[in-house]
Amino acid sequence: MSEENPVAVALLSGGLDSMVAAARAREAGFALHALTINYNQRHLVELAAARRIATMLGAARHVVLPIDLSAFGGSALTAADIEVPKDGVGEDIPVTYVPARNTVFLSLALAWAEASGSTDLFIGVNALDYSGYPDCRPEFVDAFESLANLATKAGVEGGRFRVHAPLQDMTKAEIVREADRLGLDAGLSWSCYDPAGGLHCGLCDSCRLRAKGFEEAGLPDPTRYAARP
Repeated sequence: MSEENPVAVALLSGGLDSMVAAARAREAGFALHALTINYNQRHLVELAAARRIATMLGAARHVVLPIDLSAFGGSALTAADIEVPKDGVGEDIPVTYVPARNTVFLSLALAWAEASGSTDLFIGVNALDYSGYPDCRPEFVDAFESLANLATKAGVEGGRFRVHAPLQDMTKAEIVREADRLGLDAGLSWSCYDPAGGLHCGLCDSCRLRAKGFEEAGLPDPTRYAARP
């Protein structure tokens, strides 16, 4: 896809959801600017997955931006002294929630979009099969879109930013089927919060949701787990 196509900035973590959301941007005819944030997360292996996916999707540009959120801590993903829970997905917001992460990430994506003349942001959040994170809800996505149009020169001068969350109302099984429909190699993606010797641990919330999605979709799971979810 050439740069003559309109540009979309897609947040690409290396996970299955962000891969599918970025692929939907490509399918919609956008030239893809993929943004991956290295926030010193304990599962840094996902950065390599993001690079593989960006190449697979033919991203026009892929930026891996370092921001050390471990300086703040407050999450099992950024603080070494907080263990990643392995006892199943609960009803409360888990300690794997990173304070304000999607707000920070979308702000960076917005900055790149405005700098590159784009008005379209893609993020792979969904509000059905997820861990209860507040920044995955439709209300958050809508509020950030309003903020984007108030907080930017482009918005003040009549531009209209859109935050696309194409997976918002999809279950994990539906996302797995969407990856299959788009012809994506789901094995390139990484979901695990607590890698075990190069394998998905199989027991963290993210592994459990991933395995459940493939099982309910009736499609083979290419993931290598240290322990079967």
